[in-house]
Amino acid sequence: MIRDTHNVIPVSLAMLLHVIIFGSLIFAIDFRDRTIPVIPLAIHATLVTDNAVVIPPKIEEPPPPQPEPDTSEQDRIRAEEQKRLEDARTEQERLSRIRKAEEEATAERQRKAEAEQRRKDDEARKERDRAEAERKRQEDIARQREENRRRLQAEAEAARQAEFEAESNRLEAMEANATAAYMYQIRSRVMNRWARPASATVGMECVAHIKQLPGGEVVSVNIGQCNGDAAVKQSIETAIYRASPLPQPADPSVFDREISLIFRPDED
Repeated sequence: MIRDTHNVIPVSLAMLLHVIIFGSLIFAIDFRDRTIPVIPLAIHATLVTDNAVVIPPKIEEPPPPQPEPDTSEQDRIRAEEQKRLEDARTEQERLSRIRKAEEEATAERQRKAEAEQRRKDDEARKERDRAEAERKRQEDIARQREENRRRLQAEAEAARQAEFEAESNRLEAMEANATAAYMYQIRSRVMNRWARPASATVGMECVAHIKQLPGGEVVSVNIGQCNGDAAVKQSIETAIYRASPLPQPADPSVFDREISLIFRPDED
């Protein structure tokens, strides 16, 4: 069965009906205008008015119903527009969900990246702290070792110094004793050769500077500080030359080519 979506058949029938009616009217008018010859009738009639036949007025036929306007195209367009809007809204919602999911995924990745960076920073900080602590520990160990080395070195140096001083004191004491004994021998030898002058008084003290050779031979005598007169000085110088060669020390290390002899005759 063919569906008349555009109402072609009703419209065609309506137009055909109007053509027929319009043609009938033209034909009727044309027929009335023709001159019909009057033929006398043999029948005489009397018009009776009481029972006159009333001709009903002509009833005009209602116009054929107009076809309803075709709104299918507008409906189709509206439906398509409505579907387009619905599709656009659906697509917008889909894109919004996608953007939201992407934003959430980006935020999650950012959060994980920040957490990972914080973890790395924390590990790096801990590693730096461990390295710094180890460096300080090594510095403390090195400093303690250096302090111990310096302390031991100082203690060893102090021990060596004490030993050296003790040895020096011992040697000085020995040398002093040897020197004292050596000088006593020279003084005794000179006193034995001294002729005391009459001007020599009690408390007299003179210092004689003597130069000698390694064998003890006197080469020069110089009387220094002395509270005696010239006779006393000359007597001391003469006694020293008479004592030459001077006695040799028991310890050769105390021998000196230049010696100073303190002459105190009253101490004998």
